[in-house]
Amino acid sequence: MTTLRRFVADDLFRFNNVNLDPLTETYNISFYLQYLAQWPDYFVAAEAPNNTCMGYIMGKAEGSGKLWHGHVTAVTVAPEFRRLGLADKLMGILETVSEKIYNAYFVDLFVRMSNSVAIGMYEKFGYSVYRRVLQYYSGANSEDAFDMRKALPRDVHKESIVPLPHPVRPEDLEW
Repeated sequence: MTTLRRFVADDLFRFNNVNLDPLTETYNISFYLQYLAQWPDYFVAAEAPNNTCMGYIMGKAEGSGKLWHGHVTAVTVAPEFRRLGLADKLMGILETVSEKIYNAYFVDLFVRMSNSVAIGMYEKFGYSVYRRVLQYYSGANSEDAFDMRKALPRDVHKESIVPLPHPVRPEDLEW
């Protein structure tokens, strides 16, 4: 049986099996600790009965006015635990936190344009492409990203998910 629980600092020593996936964005320890301190409701671990980290999600609330939203910073599941519905459950938790605790208008995330499996999964979860962000991912594997969004009940008219007609650059992002 899988346990979904709040991520704790000790989990940072037990989640390498999840972060070794080449499509998983990884960060330094201080970045994870900042999220854990500032947005603990948005940082959730999936744990196996033997205490193995199966996956996690981390996010935050940001923006202002009608751009107030929940943001998925990272969601990942270890390869051996994929196709069990864990990503769906983790995303559902983040969406619920965004709606019920933060009263957000939408949830967004960025995904590499080449990651067709993830894009398909997010579409299955109700997300749609809002815009393309040119050169969002930098470094050796530089790549454009899709900004994908899912409207929450507060956005009655679904204004937050009307696609933009042209791509933007990272420096043009509102938050």
